[in-house]
Amino acid sequence: MIETVLEIELPVGEKVKIVRNRIMPQIEINSPGRMTLVSGIHGDEIEGQYICYEVARRIEEHPECLMGIVDIYPALNPLGIDLASRNNPMTHMDMNRSFPGNAEGDHADRISSALIDSIIGSDICIDLHASDIFVREIPQVRLSDTFAEQLLPFAKLTNADMIWMNATATVHESTLAHALNIMNVPTLVLEMGQGHQINRDYGQQIVDGIFNILCELGMWTGPRPRTHIPAISSDGSVEFVRSKMAGLFLPLTEHNHFVRAGEIIGELIDPINGKKLMDITVERSGLLFTQRIYPVVYEGDLLARILTDAF
Repeated sequence: MIETVLEIELPVGEKVKIVRNRIMPQIEINSPGRMTLVSGIHGDEIEGQYICYEVARRIEEHPECLMGIVDIYPALNPLGIDLASRNNPMTHMDMNRSFPGNAEGDHADRISSALIDSIIGSDICIDLHASDIFVREIPQVRLSDTFAEQLLPFAKLTNADMIWMNATATVHESTLAHALNIMNVPTLVLEMGQGHQINRDYGQQIVDGIFNILCELGMWTGPRPRTHIPAISSDGSVEFVRSKMAGLFLPLTEHNHFVRAGEIIGELIDPINGKKLMDITVERSGLLFTQRIYPVVYEGDLLARILTDAF
C-alpha cells in the first residue's frame, strides 16, 4: 500500500512528496514485527533503490511467507534524485545532517521530523547508501561505538563483506541513523558501490541479508538465504592511502582483493609531460575495500582504504 508520509508545496507551484510502500502480511497477526528500509537520502546514491525494488519483488512473489510489516521508503530526497544531486537542492545542504528535524521548521526540517515520526516503532531500520562518484565500496555496515553492542548482532546478519566499527563520519550525531538509535529504533547504515551506479550483485547480496534478518525476527517463513559473516574492523585496522600530489590515478589492483605490504596498487601519472609521477603502494597487507574510480586527483585525495586486521 503506497502511503504519503509528507507533502509540501514548493514556491514554483509544485510539490515535494515523501512516500512509502507498506507491505502487510496476508493474515492477521497480533503485534507483528516491523522492518523499515530507507534509501535515497543522498540524491546521487541509487544503489538502495534497486534493493528496495528487489525486496518488494521477492515479497510479491511469495506474500504468504510474510509474517510482519515491511515499510519501504525508496526516495527520502526526491528532488536530489531528480537532479542527481547529493544535497537537497532547496537548501543546498546534506539532508542527512538535519535529523531529528523540527515539525515547525523549514521544509527540510519538516521532512526530517515527519520521517522520524513515521519510522518510530520499527523493530529495525536499514539505511541504504552508496559511495560518491569518486570511489567504489564493497558492501559494508558502518557502526559507531556508541551503539555497537546493540547493533552488532543485526550487522552480522546483513551478508555484507565487512563491518566498520566507529565509522563516525557516516553515523554522525545529526544523521537519521543516530537519531533513530537514540530513540531505540535499531538502525544500520549500509554502504556499497558507487554514486550514480547500480551494482546488481551487491544489491542481491544485501537483499539476501535483509531476508536473513526477516527470518531471524520471525517475519519471513520462506527459505533462509545462505549468507556469510562479515569481517569486523575498527578505525585502527583501516589504512587510508592518499595521493601525495596531483595527477591521474590508474589503479593496477582489482577492487575487493587482498594486497600485500609494499604492493603497488596503482600509478600516478602526468598527462602533460607523459611521465609517471610515482607508484602507489600500501604499507600493510589486507583487503582493498575502497578504491578510487575517478582518475583526476589532487594532493590529499583518497585513493584506497585497506582493511588490515579482521576478526
